[in-house]
Amino acid sequence: QVQLVESGGGVVQPGGSLSLSCAVAGNIRGRFVMGWYRQAPGKERELVASVSALGQPSYADFAKNRFSLSSDYAKNTLTLRMNSLKPSDTAVYYCNGRAILSAMEYWGKGVLVTVSS
Repeated sequence: QVQLVESGGGVVQPGGSLSLSCAVAGNIRGRFVMGWYRQAPGKERELVASVSALGQPSYADFAKNRFSLSSDYAKNTLTLRMNSLKPSDTAVYYCNGRAILSAMEYWGKGVLVTVSS
């Protein structure tokens, strides 16, 4: 069983930065692909960034050069650092874990990020 709890959402001005953290309860190292998704009002949930079991990150095109994903397995946390935020980044951001062998997925409850002046 894996539990994911996000933190760090809030309101930020355009051009600002914000870090989101995902606290992971459970043994995930080498067994899960971890990532962040987001869902804007009226839109489908979309992948923001993910990190493979080997620690290789990948990013959606809109996140490249602005967002950075890091994982700390000692602390069991997954952090998404977001820079140069735009109003279009406004969304609920979800932490996700997908088991490599079973493909079972786990989701956090999400945190709201609002980019507004």
